[in-house]
Amino acid sequence: MYLKKVDGPRAVTLDDGTIMTRADLPDPGTRRWVASRKAAVVRAVTGGLIAREDALKMYDISDEEFEAWHALVVRHGETALKATVIQRYRQP
Repeated sequence: MYLKKVDGPRAVTLDDGTIMTRADLPDPGTRRWVASRKAAVVRAVTGGLIAREDALKMYDISDEEFEAWHALVVRHGETALKATVIQRYRQP
């Protein structure tokens, strides 16, 4: 079996005990961001699987967009990333 050389770890253990690998990340060409994909990117960055700068480049998202995702997850959990409940979690 051939393993592609990558910078950084191939897998990390998250705070809840689950193991996240690079295979769990969304495709780099992702254009439709559902809550589960946003959460996967936030978990990967906070868990140390990929660097924040690499995630911004790989997924073509802005620093402000990623910071908004991260802030919602920290304050309210991953459920806050869903578009149908965003009004509940926005700051006035």
